[in-house]
This record gives sequence, C-alpha cells and structure tokens, in this order.
Amino acid sequence: MILQSNIQDGAELLPSEESVEKTLSIIELVSSGGTAGVIIVGLLFVLMVVAIYIYFERLFAIKAASKIDSNFMNQIKDHVSNGKIDSAQMLCAQVNSPVSRLIDKGITRIGKPLEDINTAIENAGRLEVYGLEKNVSVLATISGVAPMIGFLGTVIGMILSIFEIANSGGQIDIKLLADGLYTAMTTTVGGLIVGIVAYMAYNHLVVKTDKVVYQMEANSLEFLDHLNEPI
Repeated sequence: MILQSNIQDGAELLPSEESVEKTLSIIELVSSGGTAGVIIVGLLFVLMVVAIYIYFERLFAIKAASKIDSNFMNQIKDHVSNGKIDSAQMLCAQVNSPVSRLIDKGITRIGKPLEDINTAIENAGRLEVYGLEKNVSVLATISGVAPMIGFLGTVIGMILSIFEIANSGGQIDIKLLADGLYTAMTTTVGGLIVGIVAYMAYNHLVVKTDKVVYQMEANSLEFLDHLNEPI
C-alpha cells in the first residue's frame, strides 16, 4: 500500500512539472544571439528608426504641399486677365505651395513666347519634385538592405553553430548551439520586418508624391491654356 501511494504521488507531480513553460522576452531573445546578433539587431533598429522618421517627415511635407485653395486658379486667371500681374504674384507668395511657385514662375515670363513660359514652368517643376522626393530614396535603400543584413546574421549564426559542432569533440553543447541558431533566426526576422516596413512606407510616399505632381501638372496646363486663349 505504501508503494502504491508513492507511485500515485509521483504521478500527481508529473503533470505539474510538464505544465511549466519557459518564456522568452525580446531582450532575452536578442541577447541570446551573442555579440554578433546584438550588433546586427542594433543596426536594424537604427535603420527602422531612420525609416520611420523619413516616412513621417516626408508625409507631413507632402500633405502640406498638396493643400491649395480650390479657388486659387480662378483668382490667378482673373488677375492675369485684368493685367494685375503684381496682385497675381502676391497671391502666389501668400499661398506658398509647389503649385503656386510654378504659377509664379509662369507669371514672371508673361509677355514672352508660350514655349518659353512652358519651359520655365517645367524646369521649376523638376526642382519642386526633387524637393518632394528628398530622402525618399533612402527608404528604398533600407527596404533592400535590411533583409540582406538579416541574412548576414543568419549566415553568421549558422557559422557559429557549425563551429561549435566541429569543436565539440563528439559532445555537442546544446546551449552554445542554440546561441548560433538564435542569432540566425532573430536577425532574419528583424531584417524582414524592417525591410517590409520601409518598402510599404516608400510606396505610400511615392503614391502621395505622384498625386502632388499630377496637381502641379494640371494647374500648370490650366494656366498655359488661359494664356493661350484669344483676347
């Protein structure tokens, strides 16, 4: 009876031991990858911060550039038709947007051939687009480089694991082997996350920029058409 009681006590203890689950925080996961893993994850974190900063800085700048009064072009055409060039230029200065700067460039060329006015507006437009796309190419670079850095960590982690196996002398230390695998997996996931975020941010900014460019082109054509109208 005593033996049977001990067996039952042992059976009751087993489920409680098996139910214990090991948890691992992000910090512990990164630190478990060793020095190489920490360096690579740190670099990926810096790239993520840079990508997020560029995204929001450009997003606010593009949104500000796209805001323009719907009545702006009507006022410009009225001023130009009535010969109030100074008033038209003053209105452009007050609005101070890419569209208004293009129109202002065209207004300063009034009296010259229409082709010269169009060329001046196109040149000014290129500068405005360049300003809108400032640092956006960095996002494209990060979206491509981050996964490559993550894969570099994968290769380093596998090398560390193979090195431990080769020097184990027939007795593999699972702890040291796991460190290399942690480096491989953590850096891969980190690189892919940063790359995906940067890629999505880049494409969103490109779409927003294209809308502003279309707005500039539409208003410039409207202005040129107005100048080309017979008096």
